[in-house]
Amino acid sequence: MDMSQILREVGRGKRGSRDLNYAEALIVAENILKQQVSPAQTAAFLMAERMKMENVEEMEAFVHACRNSAERSSVFQDSLDCAGPYDGRTKSFMATYPVAFVLAATGLPVTLHGSEPLPPKWGVTLSVVLREAGIDTRRMDRENARSAALHTGVMYVSAEDWCEPLRRLRPLREELGFRTVLNTAEKLIDYNHSPYLVFGVFHNTFLDRIAKLLTRFQYQRAYVVQGMEGSEDLYIDRPTRVYAVENGEMKLELVDPSIYDLDMPVPDMIWTAAKQVEVAESVLRGEGHLTFVNQVLLNAGFRLYVAGRVPSIEQGIYTCKQHIESGAAFRLYQQWCVSMGGELPDSRTISIYPASSG
Repeated sequence: MDMSQILREVGRGKRGSRDLNYAEALIVAENILKQQVSPAQTAAFLMAERMKMENVEEMEAFVHACRNSAERSSVFQDSLDCAGPYDGRTKSFMATYPVAFVLAATGLPVTLHGSEPLPPKWGVTLSVVLREAGIDTRRMDRENARSAALHTGVMYVSAEDWCEPLRRLRPLREELGFRTVLNTAEKLIDYNHSPYLVFGVFHNTFLDRIAKLLTRFQYQRAYVVQGMEGSEDLYIDRPTRVYAVENGEMKLELVDPSIYDLDMPVPDMIWTAAKQVEVAESVLRGEGHLTFVNQVLLNAGFRLYVAGRVPSIEQGIYTCKQHIESGAAFRLYQQWCVSMGGELPDSRTISIYPASSG
């Protein structure tokens, strides 16, 4: 079946279109990633999928096609993959950034990945935050990233360097301006073959669908998190819905910060990249606003539990608190920044915002 026939099948509108099976979708995905179909056909397919909503087999095919086109390694033996939104954040704290260093300080390796901002949100991404912290991911050498990971337990993957087709498709995605199946697939490339995963979603419709998708991969334990702005970050001011995926089974759960006496109102903030770095570093220094300290503790404790390093979220919170208070997490962050070619965080000024620190 050629691309014109595929477009007729998926482009008949929400009621008339049909889902592709895995084999059909894989051929389409590989042809799109290899640019063996025209930009017009690619755009038409992505629009049609957006209208009918891609099914689990179609998403699985795009994930496998992206994995086949990416450089993947096993720098870590037993790590956690944190899959946040590549379109970034506009109105919430990126807790996953400092959380990575808290987890690494406990001995749990972490893989972070992302790109420059993408539609539909065009928010502040990890790449932009790292650049603000003095690490230019656009010039980052893969070997430096691996070396920093081996020395610290934190690896950052610049997705469009490690999966070249994503870079080639960026202009088209920017021109389209809406979410596509690639927004899901790029987050599941799994650059380090990690056995554990936290994956952020925004809409209820995707919570169940992504959980079903994850049962098709070989994760020991994965959690789909309906987090802040579709991220993998749990809320601190209300419960967060999560799907646990383990042994092919799915289970809907709630993570309630009030159970751990961590629930706090969130201050109004303008979340620029500079503010993200400022707040993250203040938490790691042990000088952070209590809301954001608690948010880092909750997310770090939860992820330590996801990776099976502790028997409960509560024990994970207690363990992570020790590593912040001892300064171990901040020292590791300093080492990582220097290893990645950035400046020593001590040379940056930290201001207090907008209420008293906790």
